[in-house]
Amino acid sequence: MSISFDLTGRVALVTGANTGIGQAIAVALAEAGADVALAGRSAPAETLARLAATGRRSADIRADLASTEPVARVVAEAEAALGPVDILVNNAGIIRRNDLADFTEEDWDAVVDTNLKVLFFLSQAVARGMAARGAGKIINIASLLSFQGGIRVPSYAAAKSGVAGVTRAMANELAARGVQVNAIAPGYIATNNTAALQADATRNRQILERIPTGRWGRPEDIAGAAVFLASSAADYVTGQVLAVDGGWLAR
Repeated sequence: MSISFDLTGRVALVTGANTGIGQAIAVALAEAGADVALAGRSAPAETLARLAATGRRSADIRADLASTEPVARVVAEAEAALGPVDILVNNAGIIRRNDLADFTEEDWDAVVDTNLKVLFFLSQAVARGMAARGAGKIINIASLLSFQGGIRVPSYAAAKSGVAGVTRAMANELAARGVQVNAIAPGYIATNNTAALQADATRNRQILERIPTGRWGRPEDIAGAAVFLASSAADYVTGQVLAVDGGWLAR
């Protein structure tokens, strides 16, 4: 039996890949052999440079994924540039923080639309072609709050819990069509988005005390899981939410 993580000849579409987790996943997929299209609001210059260094093809698709309006265009542009999408990574997301009593409808809708609604409809658009071809991988970025409630982030907890649920729902429907759908739930990862937490001595200490491995995760820790789920090594893995958290949930 030959187990392969090689993605040569595959086309991946990664959302929100300017920095951090999305960037690390995009680069790792390219290093494994995939051509990669990036979709996001701003120019991912650093990511594109790193993709070029791998020798793989890439495409930059500018789109605000706060609504479903650009979904069809994103898929069409990715496929026009690189070919049919074999791997979709739904990484784009936002978070809004406030006390429950003061949380606004605007902040609720913004987070749920970006993190859950757009994720589903982009997956739907890509899954049509995958199912017709009989193969494909959809990887959603969930969260520890797919399992926990968090504090002062009700819309984010709701959306990420929804990501876990819709991952399983899509997996059930698409498995017989040769498409695997899974999610990765990152733990505390050292990125620009968590810089304030890392700089807060009290919160940083509390976080590290809860993580059995004793360190913050790195974006590359998530990238390795994404390459696995995108590869033929994971052809019998579907409907799973894989926590990459240094043991946080086991504590």
